[in-house]
Amino acid sequence: VCVQSCDPVFSKIINEETKQQVAQEYHLPKEFFLSVGSIIERKNLLNVCKALLQVQPEIAAPLVVIGNGRKYKKEVKTFIAEHGLEKSVIFLSEQFGDNSRISQPETLAAIYQLSLGMIYPSFYEGFGLPVMEALSSEVPVITSNVSSLPEAGGDAAFYVNPAQPEEIATGMKKIYGDKMYVQKMKEKGKKYALQNTGEMYAHKMMKIYQSLC
Repeated sequence: VCVQSCDPVFSKIINEETKQQVAQEYHLPKEFFLSVGSIIERKNLLNVCKALLQVQPEIAAPLVVIGNGRKYKKEVKTFIAEHGLEKSVIFLSEQFGDNSRISQPETLAAIYQLSLGMIYPSFYEGFGLPVMEALSSEVPVITSNVSSLPEAGGDAAFYVNPAQPEEIATGMKKIYGDKMYVQKMKEKGKKYALQNTGEMYAHKMMKIYQSLC
């Protein structure tokens, strides 16, 4: 399997001053979980919010969402309002607009590295690039055990059934409360990302082409 690589900027450790500038610019909380991607049904943000509800009040860290949507986003927001999660889910793209620097790789890399972990329990993905971005950034990842996500995360992610919010909640508790586990995830993630750089991808593809000649 040839695993897709991501922008090399995600593998660079952002200095503390830059991270704090980004945190101040986007009013980021001290601790937060992160969700990156379009707010559409297959991305499964609703079940992430259900998991967030399950871990409170034990875990007070909010969820920061980078991405936009329409119909499904309204469904998610209805759930948030019905369960009093308005202060626990921060729609960053909505607050700062699509023309902000949020989606630029340098800014996004800093936000990844400021987070406790990235949650990406999609029902289906062609690949799942945010998983590789997070692993390259040495950030713990909670993702799905279906579709292409196990290929994106290798042995470096916490895998869940995306239809089960309680499994997502278990991953959040593990990342929040087990520092040794988090360190192990970071090390595995970095190692896996280094095995799947752009150069490695090109090398693997070239070998495939050569085998067909």
